[in-house]
Amino acid sequence: MENFSALSGLKVLDFSHLLAGPFATQILGDYGATIYKIERAEVGDDYRRWHFFNKKVAGTEAATFLSWNRNKRSLAIDMKSSKGKEIIYNMTKDCDVAIQNFRPGVMDKLGYGYEDLKKINPKIIYCNGSGYGRTGPYAKRPGQDLLIQGMSGLTQNTGRANGPPVPVGAGMADQLGSYNMVIGILAAIYYRDQSGKGQEIEVDLLSCLLQHELQEFVAVLNLNQEFERAESGIGHPGTAAPFGVFKTKDGYLSIAIATLELLAEVLEDETISSKYKDDGPKGAFGSEIQFTKRDEIFDHVEMRTKNYTTQYLLDTLLEKGAWVAPVYTHKQVLDDPQVKHMNMFTSYSHEKYGEVRTVSPVVKMSETPPKITRPAPLIGEHGYEILEEFGYTVNDIKEFENEKIISVERIQK
Repeated sequence: MENFSALSGLKVLDFSHLLAGPFATQILGDYGATIYKIERAEVGDDYRRWHFFNKKVAGTEAATFLSWNRNKRSLAIDMKSSKGKEIIYNMTKDCDVAIQNFRPGVMDKLGYGYEDLKKINPKIIYCNGSGYGRTGPYAKRPGQDLLIQGMSGLTQNTGRANGPPVPVGAGMADQLGSYNMVIGILAAIYYRDQSGKGQEIEVDLLSCLLQHELQEFVAVLNLNQEFERAESGIGHPGTAAPFGVFKTKDGYLSIAIATLELLAEVLEDETISSKYKDDGPKGAFGSEIQFTKRDEIFDHVEMRTKNYTTQYLLDTLLEKGAWVAPVYTHKQVLDDPQVKHMNMFTSYSHEKYGEVRTVSPVVKMSETPPKITRPAPLIGEHGYEILEEFGYTVNDIKEFENEKIISVERIQK
């Protein structure tokens, strides 16, 4: 049982591309599922060509693709050809899950929709990922992360009142979509184990982001009040000062909870507490005056924090019970002692890309911890290996390659 993983034996037919689908299948792969990544022959996943800084890792592969495609094997195939379709239908018979995140209607048109695969394998669990769902006025629109952030209200809630709305600097809609896909797939697997029935799953990014702004929408729906961004940059438009990122002598410090009395003491400025004293009832986020004068208070506090180093304020405020943390760049995160203690960064080796540094799987499990067992694949790298598992001979596969039904990228020795 040494090599047994939580999802050992689960076989996933992965048609997905870009981020939301591939991150979901990578999570399943981290837990031991067998992931067959279906890519377009010769071309592969679009994320192989979209890269940050206009640079590639080792000059050959996009960091974006490497991020979401470990623990998978690639089969690059002409999905439109009759022989390609025959191969995928054959694989469907023995797979547990299929996942795709093309625009609505694309997979049905190609012959790989839920109804198509259900006829071949009634127990298949079929997960659709999309931007806005498969029906409705926006179904055909591009469902990209930046667009979803803006439509969900998240972008409008971020930034300063005297500046434009600010999107989050990471693909939050995509990644929350990925997690919800995994949740849906695991729930469907459990249901199938009890009932013997497969099912179709729908996950759209807009719904996911709306769900993850739950407390904001509950407040708006029930209090009938819209959030308004503060000019000073309060960390959340529904909160009072102090709450946000403050400039220090040598960087920035996040302050989540600290009384004005404590800040007055540490920052050696008694007017912070006396000027904004309020003897009325206080909620968890402060008194009424801390809302009504939040910009003024924020600016007053930041005027003082600029006189101290981040480390001094961090140590002093933590010791006195405040909730504070430093603000890091990505490179600074790598040196944080807690991050190092958690072993949150690791690497794997690839014959073409060399050593690829990455973020470790997140969840800790005593019996079946997730792990990285395979590097991100080349386009169609495992075509022969995969097709042999489904009963094709080497001669069959050579013929497929010669006929350009599949393509196989090989390491150049």
